[in-house]
Amino acid sequence: MFVLGITGGIGTGKTTVASIVKAAGIPVLDADKISHDLTNNPGPTLDKIFEIFGEEIKNEAGTLDRTKMADLVFKNKRSLDQLENILHEDVMNYIVAELDEARRKKMRVIALDVPIPVKHGFLDRSDLVWVVSCSEEKRIQRLMRRGLSREDAERRLAVQMTDEEYQAIADYVIDNNGSLEDLYQNVRCQLKTELEARGIKLPAL
Repeated sequence: MFVLGITGGIGTGKTTVASIVKAAGIPVLDADKISHDLTNNPGPTLDKIFEIFGEEIKNEAGTLDRTKMADLVFKNKRSLDQLENILHEDVMNYIVAELDEARRKKMRVIALDVPIPVKHGFLDRSDLVWVVSCSEEKRIQRLMRRGLSREDAERRLAVQMTDEEYQAIADYVIDNNGSLEDLYQNVRCQLKTELEARGIKLPAL
């Protein structure tokens, strides 16, 4: 089974690339969605988070108050590292189980959409790694369109991996400085090339 890993920093368009891959007929395991599911429901992941960060980040429903958590971790690199270590380990455990199930079903291709690629086995489990990249200013503008101030957007970029660090682990870099149509054509063309090299054909490509 061919496992395509898709990664990139916040605001680069990684999720958009994953959606293009999914539209081509490839199942995508979305680490952000898995992470949200794990923190939206009581369980071991939330227990570990509350043990480290305290009850003050718990909302009325007994799950994670994301606003308070974000205020804490994006101002403190150590807190961000602690949160990421908890989430990434539990998310990757879930992904590994899903990959095992996909192999059992004899699926030929699957994609992983993972924001932090250097922890808990993402690289080892990906046969090919795509890194989505664009300029810092474009990333900031995208984050501001999501409702963040420029200061908050810059703060989030500052505590994450640099674009250079991402590109260092890439088998292929997807440049997302152009239009959405440019991105769409690039992703589909490269995807078709990689699948055909492995004898995989999809009707939607």
